[in-house]
Amino acid sequence: MSSPTWTRAALSSEARRVAGTAWRAVEAQHRVSTAKLTANLAEQERLEALIEAAKPTIPPECRHLHYLLSTPFRYGAPYPVGSRFRRAGMTAGVFYGSKLAVTAMTEIAFWRLLFFAESPATPWPKNPGEFTAFAVAFATRRALDLTRAPFAAHRAVWTHPTEYAPCQVLAEEARAAGIEAITYASARTAAPALNHALLTCRVFTKSEEVGRQTWRIHFGATGVRLFCEMPRESHDLPAALFAADPRIAKMRWAR
Repeated sequence: MSSPTWTRAALSSEARRVAGTAWRAVEAQHRVSTAKLTANLAEQERLEALIEAAKPTIPPECRHLHYLLSTPFRYGAPYPVGSRFRRAGMTAGVFYGSKLAVTAMTEIAFWRLLFFAESPATPWPKNPGEFTAFAVAFATRRALDLTRAPFAAHRAVWTHPTEYAPCQVLAEEARAAGIEAITYASARTAAPALNHALLTCRVFTKSEEVGRQTWRIHFGATGVRLFCEMPRESHDLPAALFAADPRIAKMRWAR
């Protein structure tokens, strides 16, 4: 598959305005885990402060933000594994989000499945895992939309299940051209769904999340089920949905 090449001037000329909300999912265990290790709230707060001090530095332009928004932009430690728009190593942060909460939950379910694909002897959890989906407000006049021309002609490149190098190159050139966000199609959903890669914390228009939902993920022999408490909704993600990724296509679902 050939990789498209874009000059910084060409990317700059394609910049457009984008604004809205982006949903991101995190495990709902961070406060619970420290509570188990402490005797009271004062001890828990102290432990949380010690953990925070040991983490990489938050850039000055992000320090006014809630930690859910600023965490992806922490610097000072190598990024362990490359992602779609970020190389491994000492690279600039990216806040990945989705236009819809269910898309964010599908994305996180996929990454959990990779763990089970690499650990075939690990049984499925008996109980659904609990996650928090939160929404952030953002806006920028310097965004690229890979679902529109001229980028849409290379959709297979931008949504390849395992090869991220072309997207990483694009993101690096986009940053150099002053681009602040990239809208792209999810590679993990059956129906078309949009994701946002926010390349700088300057695009956030609110310092805290603007929405929050509690979701549960159930893994089983036939696929994945997603449940949201409020608003009440549920989704079946059959095993075949994830078969496009070769790492999961060969996974043994019955365990």
